[in-house]
Amino acid sequence: MKENNSNNNLSLIKNLNSQLKPNFSKISEKLDMSRQTIKRKLTKLREEKIISNFTINIHPNTKPNLKYILLEIKTNPKEPKMVEKLLQIPQLKMLDGIFGEFSLIALFIFKTSAEFNEILNLIDNIMSNSYFKKYQITEIIKVYKTNGIELSKRNLNDYIIDHIDQIILEILENSQSKKLISTYDINRILNKNYNLYVSQSTIYNRIRKLEDNHIILNYSITFNPKKIGFNGKFIVRIKPKDPSKYNEIALKLENKPEITHLYRIGAQFGIFAVIRTYNIEDYGNFIRDLYITEEIEDTFTNFVLDEQILFTNFIVG
Repeated sequence: MKENNSNNNLSLIKNLNSQLKPNFSKISEKLDMSRQTIKRKLTKLREEKIISNFTINIHPNTKPNLKYILLEIKTNPKEPKMVEKLLQIPQLKMLDGIFGEFSLIALFIFKTSAEFNEILNLIDNIMSNSYFKKYQITEIIKVYKTNGIELSKRNLNDYIIDHIDQIILEILENSQSKKLISTYDINRILNKNYNLYVSQSTIYNRIRKLEDNHIILNYSITFNPKKIGFNGKFIVRIKPKDPSKYNEIALKLENKPEITHLYRIGAQFGIFAVIRTYNIEDYGNFIRDLYITEEIEDTFTNFVLDEQILFTNFIVG
């Protein structure tokens, strides 16, 4: 019975992930479940802290480009306030405790270089009060995969977003809650928080353009991976035998369902991947298959001990 419920939960979460705004009538038909039953299930999943809010994924190469930054920190176990301060930074998307030379790894996404510089000063101030004062920042050169979405299959058109588009994207990403946000709600937020009046029809048309131009990659609901069976999270850095094949190898890796995030970074181990598995054995199989290709010279793995940001929204295979 427990396994049945777990499968139903997975199926529901999977169906709430779609390129366009989820259609509950179609989901109801597909799952052979009434809309009322779906509503009850979602309420229960929230109560059990399995799911949280609705959100979207935004294409990283949106013009102006988003800036992805990795931060690795050596910390002392007696420094919980550092984690608290980092968690208050709104651009922080991932913060994990790991085994290795560094004990924390973070991912930040910035809209502009000015925003990055401002937060960098804040990070420097936080680190100046740390025990080890040891940290390193790595800029991500190229994003191949984000939250399970293969970007080579989502060609981005030459559509440049403006200030209002940026605010609408931010609202869709961060201001949705238990219900999918409506154009009426967005209109109200724009008016109240930004002193902007944009009609509902204009908001609707802007969102359609953002969808059509693949700036909005998908709509989804955030969930706690461990509560739906994903017990393993690993960070692996990959070094190819032939450095000229970085792009070719990354495009092959993009297809692997275990990889939720895939980046090219400027380091000796120049491919950086986040792996999600149901157990450690699955990760062992993943690494074995990687070496079978004979294109990989070496790998370096960090096992994630704990996730400070519990909810995520990668595509469940």
